[in-house]
This record gives sequence, C-alpha cells and structure tokens, in this order.
Amino acid sequence: MTSSPDAPKPDGLPVGFDLRIPRRIHLIGAGGAGMSSIATILIEMGHTVSGSDASESKALIRLTELGMTAFVGHRRDQIGDAQMVLRSTAVRPDNPEYLEALDRGIPVLNRTAFLPLLGAVTPFLSISGTHGKTTTSSMTAVALTACGADPSFLIGSPVHSLGASAGYRSGPLMVLEADESDGSFMAGPRAGAIVTNIEADHLDFWGSWDALVDGFRDFLAGTEGPRVVCVDEAPLASMKSELRAIGYGFDESADYRLLDVSQSTDATLVKVSTPQGPVSMRLAVPGRYNALNATAALALVHSLGNDLESIIAGLESYRGVARRFERRGSIAGIDFVDDYAHHPTELRAVIGAAGAGEWNRVIATFQPHRFSRTEALWDDFAGAFTGVDLLVVTDIYPAGETPRPGITGNGLAEAIRSHSGVGHVMFAATLDEAAAILATELRSGDLSMSLGAGDVTTLSDKVIALIESADGTGRDSIPEDSADES
Repeated sequence: MTSSPDAPKPDGLPVGFDLRIPRRIHLIGAGGAGMSSIATILIEMGHTVSGSDASESKALIRLTELGMTAFVGHRRDQIGDAQMVLRSTAVRPDNPEYLEALDRGIPVLNRTAFLPLLGAVTPFLSISGTHGKTTTSSMTAVALTACGADPSFLIGSPVHSLGASAGYRSGPLMVLEADESDGSFMAGPRAGAIVTNIEADHLDFWGSWDALVDGFRDFLAGTEGPRVVCVDEAPLASMKSELRAIGYGFDESADYRLLDVSQSTDATLVKVSTPQGPVSMRLAVPGRYNALNATAALALVHSLGNDLESIIAGLESYRGVARRFERRGSIAGIDFVDDYAHHPTELRAVIGAAGAGEWNRVIATFQPHRFSRTEALWDDFAGAFTGVDLLVVTDIYPAGETPRPGITGNGLAEAIRSHSGVGHVMFAATLDEAAAILATELRSGDLSMSLGAGDVTTLSDKVIALIESADGTGRDSIPEDSADES
C-alpha cells in the first residue's frame, strides 16, 4: 500500500493538549468559512475563544453573538493569554498575531493539525470524495438527528435543516466533511466513513492518480467503523471486497442498491434495496446525484444501527445546503438557482437535474474557477453543458492564481461553442455584463442558474434587481445570507 503525501505540518503541536479541558484559543482569519465553523465548535464546547480577521463580516458578527471576542484587523496584543492559536491557510507568514505567537512559544496549528485534537474528543464520521461531500455530509447529519443521535457536525456550507454549518452536540459522534485536497481527511479517529467517488482532482497535492487512489484506500483502511463506498466507481468497487466495505449505487453488487429514480422540478422519488428489503424515499432536492448521496447517507447511518424508518424521515426532511441547487428567488415567472458546481462532473449532474424540471428553458451562467483547473479540464468543460439552452461564460475567477497564457473565459466559451448540445453560448467578461445579458434574454418559464465556486453566487440578485428596475415587478423572497461562507 502506497502512503499518502505528508499532510501540512503544524508550527507546534501541543503535547497532551486535551480539548475536554476548557482552554483559551485564538483564531487568526476567524471570518473565513473554515475557521468560523471551527470557532463555532470551540465556543459550543465551552472554550474561551477570540478571533480576528482583516475586515468585518457577517461571520464575525455571528461569532460575537455566540460569545467570541472578535477583532477587526490584526495586532500582536490581540492574542492575549491564548494557550493555542489556530490560523487559516490564507494567513500570511508576516501576520503580526502569528509572529507574536511564535515569539511567545504559543503553539500555532492549521486546520489539518487541529482536527485530530477534535476527533480525540468526538470521533468522526468522515465523508469524502471528489464530489458530493457537502451534500452527503449534511444528509448524514440530518438523518442521524432524526434518529435521536444528536451528532456534532463540521460541514463546508450552512445546512438549512440544521441552521448552521457547524455545531457541537451531545451525541458521541461528529459528522465531518473530510477534505482530500490537502490530506486533512486522514484525521481520526474515524468511527465510519463514506467515499462518494474519485476523480483526478488536486493532483498538485497528490502528485499522481495512483497516489490519490492509494490515499483514499488508506483513508478507508484506517476507519474503524463502517466503510461505505459507491460501487458505480471502478476504483471504489475494487476496494469494496478488498476492505470489506459496504457498497451503494446502481450496480447490482451494491448492498444498498438504487432500483428506481424519478425526478420532477421539486422532488426526487427513490426506491432502494437494503439488507432489510426495499424502501422508498421522496427527497425534496432534485437529481440522480442527490439520490446517490441520500443512499450513501442511508447506508452509513443504517450500518451504525439506526432504524430505517427514522433515517428515511430525516432524509425526506432534508432541504439542502447553501449553494447546492439553492433557490434564490423568482420574478416575472423566472426561477433562479445558485450552485457551487465548478467541475465538469458536477456541472453535468446539476444541468441534468435542471433538465428534469418543468422549465421551458435552462439558462446557465458559468464562472470558471482557477486557471489551473480550467487548463487541466479544458476539453471536459467544453463538453459539460449539454442541455443548456443559453450559456453565458464569464472571465475566470482566479482564487489567487496567476493567469496562464491562452487560458481565458472567452477562449473557453469558444471551445464550448464547438460542441453540440448547447443552444447558444455568449461571453461576458464581468458579472455585471452577464447580469445585463440575462435581464434582456430571460423570459417567463425560464430557469436561470449561476454556476461556479467564485463570486458568481451574487449574480441572481443582480439580475433580479435589473428586472425589477426595468418593469417594477415585485419579487419573491430571497433567503438572506444564504451563501456568504461557501
């Protein structure tokens, strides 16, 4: 078995540091999605928490309401008498609070180094895979809650049914969205695990496809409880017997096999064969991919000894997470949906779900994410939009990367035009330009989807505002603060 790459090392791991004992902990970059979720967990565990970020944000305000001492801006004296400092990967090495902690010998940990401390208190149910982690994690947490297990959870986006992206509860387990991109999914102990799929992503960290697959194999092998894998995926199907895992999917070898999936605009009807016989579920989220995600959650939660009836009730109550086919409002007969999809596989899945609805046309705006990903998956992106009647492609969201020659949003739009299956493709350099196009092109009966991992999530509001100003039409309610931490 090939070992995975070394995970990022902390700047100083505290020996014997037990989170069962109340501590004083400071977070640098506390307003970011990852750090704010960890801060929430620490506060609810009973620790004294302080944190800083470069600017005021809704996340900082929420943490202040929970009891965190929040600072805007970074100064050496703000870490106070902290016994441990956590820092976001976005924090620069010349940050004054980071330097103060180093000068005073206070242990400084990143997220990867911190997670094992948390797992030592509440073992993880770790949900990983290239796609579907957030949804499957949140479905698992909701299903366990319906079973009375009261799990803690640490998930990448706010879960509507739980009211937060993170929470520390009374149950013995924590549902963790386990990220393979930096190796942090290896954190344990793991009382159970799911791997939804494996695709060639984050090879800058892993180095090769084989190393990535071996990393997932190590992840499953090191899990003490149920190991659940999608047997529709060839690498995972081979691991099923090798690691005595529980299989789910459409394949006949699945222990939890999807027998039938039917979709509509507002629901997905699913029939699943289980070791106790067939069951049916009516999910309030669309798409075959969500049927798979729900079946994965069902398989893990059932394998932990919970009853099927309660699990199904929980899954049927599930209302999604921010930026996963999230409805953002309606105006003039036009529906708006926002989705985090930024990989060709995810795009095909969400477009397929939209196509199963009852809209007259599917209109999509795609903001490519990162120059490196766009270059590596150029041909896959070019063929990922079949079924879209009108596609608007924007400039690439850099996420801190340097532009690469020949890799542009306009170039990708041209590549997509060369593929059949898309009605019409347009390029808009900015989101404001895209909004202006959509405000003119959209008509009653259309679905408008904003797709990508960048700031394209703001597009729906821009378009709705333009349509309102043009015709004075009132709009339906749009959920406030629905995706600010995605």
